[in-house]
Amino acid sequence: MKFVVDTNILFSFFRKDSLIKKILESPSCTFHSPFLALKEIEKYSPLIISKTGLSKKDFLSEFKNLKSSVKFHKEKNYKNYVKISEEISPDKDDAEFFALCLVLNLPLWSNDKILKNQGKVVVCNTEEIINSYFG
Repeated sequence: MKFVVDTNILFSFFRKDSLIKKILESPSCTFHSPFLALKEIEKYSPLIISKTGLSKKDFLSEFKNLKSSVKFHKEKNYKNYVKISEEISPDKDDAEFFALCLVLNLPLWSNDKILKNQGKVVVCNTEEIINSYFG
């Protein structure tokens, strides 16, 4: 199983006993995300720490684990697809995720329903992934 993963899914990695964390750490799966996602996680780290109850030290440890579980791509790897992705993405903030999907020819894992409102990239939510691959 291979997917590009959006930031909101990655935020769930930090929850205690997270099923998403178990999926992302599965050795039989490969996950990708734009480097932008790491910046968003760093930006929202105080909120993540607050909501999860993690200490700063534990957050940093989990952040390191996340970086080992997901391959993060620099924009140079998909920049030629950003313009077309801005046109097809129902949410312009997700254009880099769509661009990476197009470059890698992979579906997007996202629980954002609006992202399904286009016809170029397959978008699967967590329930669909669990039912299709782990059910």
